[in-house]
Amino acid sequence: MAIDIRKQEAQRMRAEFEELLRSTGREGVDYVIEDLADLGFFIAPASTRFHLNYEGGLLEHSLNVCKVALMLREQMIAMRPDVEPFFPKDSVIVASLLHDVCKADIYKPTIKKKKNAFGVWVDEPGYDVDYSKFPLGHGEKSVVVILRCGFDLTDDEILAIRWHMTAWDLPFQSPELKNCLNTARDRCPLCGLIQSADGLAANILERTDKEEEE
Repeated sequence: MAIDIRKQEAQRMRAEFEELLRSTGREGVDYVIEDLADLGFFIAPASTRFHLNYEGGLLEHSLNVCKVALMLREQMIAMRPDVEPFFPKDSVIVASLLHDVCKADIYKPTIKKKKNAFGVWVDEPGYDVDYSKFPLGHGEKSVVVILRCGFDLTDDEILAIRWHMTAWDLPFQSPELKNCLNTARDRCPLCGLIQSADGLAANILERTDKEEEE
């Protein structure tokens, strides 16, 4: 019964993802969906040991980020109507749903050791990370994968997806890339929106009891 419920939930989330992406009216949506399925996007976890580290977690996270981003969009427009041109609804949906497609093919199922409630080491299913298929990076990989699917992105969508990790992106250590990030955030408010939605989704909506996990 539990397996059937999880399967139904996975199907519901995928249908919701596809409906949201198709609502943009963009050409190439079907190609993106097909390619993401081939990459394993719809069954991948969102992380190895933190937020949503289970099958389908990446899809769930992407939907969470999209919902938070759309909510933030409405609130920002209500507070400052003049910013509406910076946040086309279709761009918010595209950038939020597709920001993490770079993760679709990097997680590999494995068995890990973990202490149970009695302090005994037991085997537990988990994930390892393998970047060998396409070791390009994070946000930049997402952009390339999407474009390779035959799906056009606006400049702002590219910037928002590329820089959604902000300081958590390792290349941030480069002064040149730091300047690029700062410039992107200055010229592209969509960057700030997607960065905020990603952080709120991962750290609040998807929060777990870290003390129990440790």
